[in-house]
Amino acid sequence: MKRDFLEGLGLEKDTIDKIMTENGNDINREKQKADGYKSQLDEAKEKLKGFEGVDVTKLQNEITKLNGDLAAKEAEYTKTLADRDFNDMVSRFAAEYKAHDVKAVLPFLDADKLKASKNQEADVKAAFEAVKKDKAYLFADTKVPRVISSTPGADPKTDAPKTQANEALRSLFGRNA
Repeated sequence: MKRDFLEGLGLEKDTIDKIMTENGNDINREKQKADGYKSQLDEAKEKLKGFEGVDVTKLQNEITKLNGDLAAKEAEYTKTLADRDFNDMVSRFAAEYKAHDVKAVLPFLDADKLKASKNQEADVKAAFEAVKKDKAYLFADTKVPRVISSTPGADPKTDAPKTQANEALRSLFGRNA
């Protein structure tokens, strides 16, 4: 806005000065905003120059690959934890059932089926009970039959030492025939 235009409208000098001052303030404020926007634009252009020559598709593929690797590692970690927990449970039940050796009992357990079980603890316990029932020799608390019996001594009247041994065994096992 020009002063001549306002003077042509017949406004007083004092009013024209006030209008011109306010107009100047508005123009300065808008110039500052424009300068701010210009500096932001220049800054954005500089940042964009840093991305020149970057293959976005390659970056996206790399991100996808890294996310897949991360998921695989997480699955591996989860499986390792589950295996450890399962092995700890088997060891605990082996100690509870007094197994001579956990490694001796493991072949008789269906580990894959037990790992996939929804109620692992109950199923592992049932499996140990079944193995203990079928393969009692793998466990320490099986009762070894104790035979306390006297064997007849050597009898010079019998024919041969072989016959004496057979008679001793028969008397030991309770077969006197």
